[in-house]
Amino acid sequence: QVQLVESGGGLVQPGGSLRLSCTASGSIFTIYDMNWYRQAPGKQRELVASITSGGTTNYADSAKGRFTISRDNAKNTMYLQMNSLKSEDTAVYYCKADVLRLGRLRAFYWGQGTQVTVSS
Repeated sequence: QVQLVESGGGLVQPGGSLRLSCTASGSIFTIYDMNWYRQAPGKQRELVASITSGGTTNYADSAKGRFTISRDNAKNTMYLQMNSLKSEDTAVYYCKADVLRLGRLRAFYWGQGTQVTVSS
């Protein structure tokens, strides 16, 4: 099996910063694309940022210029540096990974989510 564990969420004031981490573990052969999603109360889950295994990144308009996605393939870990946070960034943040497991089974996996609250 494969597990994704997020960390780094918390309460921060508007204009502040947080760095989220997502670490994958288990029977992993390789990880392809990794993504950060978020879901605010009463809203649908939305894609925030994506990164390929080669480091190509893509961002939602709401994240451009403020968030930076990165990954360390040797550690099977992805990061999301969030700066200039706004109240509308408040949500549960989830990571998702496209994983090729040992035994050549390929599937998407999700983390359990980490709460980010932006409030004064």
